[in-house]
Amino acid sequence: MPLKNRQVEIRNYLKDLNKENVRENILKGLTKTPKQISSRFFYDKKGSELFEKITKLKAYYPSEIEKKMLSTVLNKLDLDFHDLSIIELGSGDASKISLLFQQLAPEVLKNITYYPVDVSHTAIEKSAKRVLSRFPLKSVVGIVADFTQQMHEITIGGKKLICFFGSTIGNFTKEKTNKLMQKIGAIMNEGDCLLMGADIIKEKEIMEAAYNDTKGITAAFNKNILNVVNQKIGSDFNLDNFEHFAYYNEEKERIEMHLKAMQSLNVNLGNNSGSIHLEKGECIHTEHSHKFELEGLKEIGKHGQLKVKQFLMAKNKGFSLVLYEK
Repeated sequence: MPLKNRQVEIRNYLKDLNKENVRENILKGLTKTPKQISSRFFYDKKGSELFEKITKLKAYYPSEIEKKMLSTVLNKLDLDFHDLSIIELGSGDASKISLLFQQLAPEVLKNITYYPVDVSHTAIEKSAKRVLSRFPLKSVVGIVADFTQQMHEITIGGKKLICFFGSTIGNFTKEKTNKLMQKIGAIMNEGDCLLMGADIIKEKEIMEAAYNDTKGITAAFNKNILNVVNQKIGSDFNLDNFEHFAYYNEEKERIEMHLKAMQSLNVNLGNNSGSIHLEKGECIHTEHSHKFELEGLKEIGKHGQLKVKQFLMAKNKGFSLVLYEK
């Protein structure tokens, strides 16, 4: 029986991040050439809600294909779920991990502790309670943290499975991807596993359509990062002065998302930090999403001292689940 009255423990490490470092990070990006804003600033409350809507769009194939794969993956995985701690990086609404849980027997679930990790306290609180009400897990311990900077806070003993879905690994530069895999490997012990979703290179038109939906939800999500920046540093970005721009960069094998200035303008950066100027058509780079082949996925695993144990490909060969083992 689902344990509807169980309490969720939440550990908040995000408050330990230096606020001045956040400001420095934003200002450094905005004064670069070309200008950029880190994609980690997408996910305030509104941004998280918009992203949930994006994942439900038909054109946004990564989420749909990954969920289909996860809903039937249990019998294909060479993995023992008994007495396991499951850590989900960037857990969001926990809909993907729930697809795994629903395939597990109650006697297996009762010995599993689930650790959702996300920057949104609201998202963790909401999703963790929902998961615990649906599944008879041993316990749920939410971790509010930026795993790109605070992976060391995720110190959990025993046998572990780390889940990293949504092809989020593609959102980092190659250098940062290697460092992140190194950090993930550092919190794993011999025999621990990482189950990761990764988008595969495919037709350019399909990839670009996923980031340019006709309903404008991705555009709203992209623009909302300016609201977050205004809140963080006191700047005066006007969202109406920018348009969403996303395309596939073939040379770098990645989708790039930008905010393009629709007119020449100045933006005050707040707190006596001066201002920046943008010419009409100038872009602020907000995100990129690398696409992969198997050899590339093997290579990045090496940085965490991880080897590919299994490589599962979707029927249309458009998405993969990779099981690494330390």
